[in-house]
Amino acid sequence: QVQLVESGGGVVQPGGSLRLACVVSGSSLDAYTIGWFRQAPGKEREGVSYIGRNERVTIYADFVKGRFTISRDNAKNTVYLQMNSLKQEDTAVYICAAKETDNKWVYYSKARDYDFWGQGTQVTVSS
Repeated sequence: QVQLVESGGGVVQPGGSLRLACVVSGSSLDAYTIGWFRQAPGKEREGVSYIGRNERVTIYADFVKGRFTISRDNAKNTVYLQMNSLKQEDTAVYICAAKETDNKWVYYSKARDYDFWGQGTQVTVSS
């Protein structure tokens, strides 16, 4: 059974940084494309960033472009989301998701396409 566990959330001031980690267990990360999503209170879940099996495939939502960076370390079975220049509107629970695929070049932007989900980690941006 594939499990995903997020970590790295916390409370940070506007303009600050956090690095989230998503550790995959029960299978090799190499077989999966990964997505980071977020959900704020009273709002729908939205996609933040995606990374293909090939680490050069990286996609960002417009609202995080230039501020967030997604990366993967297959040796550590971990995907990271480096978040810089955080804003109050970035406050949300951040959740990673995995989808197994044979294609190293695809990514998936819709939550319904993913097979496995973590529990999420809270990010709060507040002064």
